[in-house]
Amino acid sequence: MSNSFLTRNALAHSLKKLMEHTPLNKITVKHLVDDCGLNRQTFYYHFQDIFDLLGWIYRTEAVESISQYRSYSTWTDGFYKIFCYIESNRTFCSNTLHSLGRNHLDAFLYEVTNDLVMGVIHELAREMEVSAEDKRFIANFYTLAFTGLVIQWMRDGMKDKPEHIIAKLSGLIEGNFLRALHRYENKPW
Repeated sequence: MSNSFLTRNALAHSLKKLMEHTPLNKITVKHLVDDCGLNRQTFYYHFQDIFDLLGWIYRTEAVESISQYRSYSTWTDGFYKIFCYIESNRTFCSNTLHSLGRNHLDAFLYEVTNDLVMGVIHELAREMEVSAEDKRFIANFYTLAFTGLVIQWMRDGMKDKPEHIIAKLSGLIEGNFLRALHRYENKPW
């Protein structure tokens, strides 16, 4: 691993640790660098601000690990991994949800979910005449529905088991991606 990655990781670890007990909007760069023994200049060499670090954490810890689940047969596994990431980082994600960093959580959820859904859409539409714009529209619809489901689950205290949510979601969605694509096939909107 490069020194740059190790430094970023140290800052990420410090932010997550501090967010266990302190709201994000109360954490300063000074708190971070003091916690991990670095200086402010080092922080600003790697990140513009704390929100930039927050986005980096979501991208590196979760987004990249889910990219292998972009098919119709595996998208529920990828969505399950999103729930598991949030559960295992409960305080960090909840703190983000209830802070000015909320847009980073939203962006993380949208990015990973849209990546999964677009993989499914592309796979199912391989033999179909559906415009790229319509594929994006369908994917955006499902992405917003799925991310809304995750946000509501978080707001409700993450009480429901992810397995239960995924089973219900799978039953609801089964066949609907393909039906939506057929409806948009050869449409001259």
